[in-house]
Amino acid sequence: QVQLVESGGGLVQVGGSLRVSCAASGRTFSGYTMGWFRQAPGKEREFVAAISWRGAKTNYADSVKGRSTISRDNARNTVYLQMNSLKVDDTAVYYCAARSGFLVPITPHDYDYWGQGTQVTVSS
Repeated sequence: QVQLVESGGGLVQVGGSLRVSCAASGRTFSGYTMGWFRQAPGKEREFVAAISWRGAKTNYADSVKGRSTISRDNARNTVYLQMNSLKVDDTAVYYCAARSGFLVPITPHDYDYWGQGTQVTVSS
């Protein structure tokens, strides 16, 4: 069992930056692929970014590519999502997810563990 707790969400203006974090506990963090997803009101949960357990492979959604960076610190059992040049469309609840293994999938059903989410609101 893996427990995930997100933090770092908040209110930011268009063009600003924000870093959200996800602290993991339970199983060995380094053996898990970590992902970030988001869900806006009335929309389905969508992929944002994911990183392999060693950090060698990353995937990004086209909507955030070039503006966001996913990283992890296995010594701290934490994964980060740095978001820059934020847009109003980035407003959503951001969820951290984990799955064991080497793959770095982009669909929610491929992940086994989820956090409770953290709200990111981008205002104009």
